[in-house]
Amino acid sequence: MIASKARIRGIKKIEKALGYHIPDAVFHGAFLEAVTSRLNIECLDGPLRVQLLEFFREFLMCDCKDNPQCGCPEKRFALRIIELREEGLDHYQISNFLSEEYGIDMYPADILSFLEYTVHMLEAIQDIASLQGKKSLLDATKMHIKKIAQ
Repeated sequence: MIASKARIRGIKKIEKALGYHIPDAVFHGAFLEAVTSRLNIECLDGPLRVQLLEFFREFLMCDCKDNPQCGCPEKRFALRIIELREEGLDHYQISNFLSEEYGIDMYPADILSFLEYTVHMLEAIQDIASLQGKKSLLDATKMHIKKIAQ
C-alpha cells in the first residue's frame, strides 16, 4: 500500500526528543505508538511541531478502539493522495505538498504508481458495476477515473 512508502523527514529530531531510535516509516506501528503516546511535542522545533500536529489532525483522528493501529490512518492517507490528484496536482506536486504540509517524504514515482493502480482498480469496479446495472456506481467510477487520469 502507498502508506508503507511514506517517510518522515524530521526523524532525527523526533528521535532526539524521544531519546531512542524509531523507524522513519510514518505508518509503522512503532513510529505511530511513539509519537502518539510518548513524544512531548513541545520539544520539537516550530515547523516540525506544526507538521506533526497537522499529520495527527488529518490522519490519526478516529474513534476506533485500536487507534492508531486500526488501519484508518493508512486509508486516510491513500484517500488524501487521490483527493490531491483530483484537485489537479500531479505526482511531483503531491510529493511536494506532503513534504511541506506533513513533513512526509515520498518519491513522485511511488505516487504515480499508486495513482495508476487506483485507476486500474476503478476500471475493474466500473466493469462490475456495468455488468450488474449499478448506474450510480458506474457514473461515480467514471468520474473518479476521469479526474485521476487527466
